[in-house]
Amino acid sequence: MKKKLILLCVLAFSIMAIGQEKESNRSIIQEYTPSILLRKGQWDIKWFNNLYTETRATFGGNESDIARNTFFTSTVDVFTGLSESRSLNVGLLLEFRSNVIGGRDALDVFSFDGESGSARSGLTSFAPAIKFNPIKSIGNFTIQSAFHIPLVDNETEDNVFLDQNGYIFQNRFFYDYSFSDGDWQLFTELNSEYSFKEETSFASNSLRLIPGAFLSYFPSPKFTVLGFVQHLQLISFETEGFEQDATILGTGAKYQLSDELNIELLYSNFVRGNDTGLGQTFNIGLRALF
Repeated sequence: MKKKLILLCVLAFSIMAIGQEKESNRSIIQEYTPSILLRKGQWDIKWFNNLYTETRATFGGNESDIARNTFFTSTVDVFTGLSESRSLNVGLLLEFRSNVIGGRDALDVFSFDGESGSARSGLTSFAPAIKFNPIKSIGNFTIQSAFHIPLVDNETEDNVFLDQNGYIFQNRFFYDYSFSDGDWQLFTELNSEYSFKEETSFASNSLRLIPGAFLSYFPSPKFTVLGFVQHLQLISFETEGFEQDATILGTGAKYQLSDELNIELLYSNFVRGNDTGLGQTFNIGLRALF
């Protein structure tokens, strides 16, 4: 059923793209990748929703079936430009989570019932952020820095985890390259998150690294299909800290709905890992740029 749903979504995007002629002007999804800064007065608002669900996990080198756990994360990122030269952007990141465990249905994350021992939800963090270009001669290489401030008192209540309760300093390094024919584009990212020491946090005094590569093909300027690979590595600086790693493969599509608005659908699968769940993610995002 899940595979059919993914195929139907991709097909729907393809139908919208059929018959469109190649345009001379680059669309928003081609031009304004995460690597590109905004000019003064421009606004970029992105609402992204990620649903991760798992029924298998690997701990201590052993892979096994587990009762279904589902974690839903909804983020709103707002950025604006401060200069015509695109030298600096400032923004604010907001994060909301809803988690259900213990075999509950994946869509129960949208119930927001707070059932004791199986569900929790709430606004979990906010982060002021800046985005800048450190090397002026490479305009499509940028760094986004954000300081995440937790709104969660207890990571786990009644055996239900919600989110980290420690401060996080995040740096994301973006770079993209468009091939000469304009039909293909390569986007790369290195996401680094340092979790400051917090005795009650599972990620206390640790570094999470998530490199990724995304290859996009544009049948038309307003439509793209893509494939990607990511690796997750959690490194603990505690003597007996928790560490994990995982490899993630995915696919998706983006479509330019209007001059200001585009939509994206993504699917990914945790194909391997150590001390982690081996689940799947289903993602939908809306982005407005004006």
